[in-house]
Amino acid sequence: PRHKCGNKKSCPQNHFAFKIISGAANVVGPSICFNDMVLMSSVKNNVGRGLNIALVNGTSGQLLKTDTFDMYSG
Repeated sequence: PRHKCGNKKSCPQNHFAFKIISGAANVVGPSICFNDMVLMSSVKNNVGRGLNIALVNGTSGQLLKTDTFDMYSG
């Protein structure tokens, strides 16, 4: 069976599924999947080097904001 965000197991009821992949240098970009919806990825062109953050409402699961923080350049 297929589970949300490609996880190996299903989440309990009233819980959200998520998967965060950090990436590998300039070869594979980072990605954030939440409840079977990709929020950030190289394909969506909304990730960068440093910290990639998605702010999600913990009750509704609604995406509020995404942003990147380049820790190298300050």
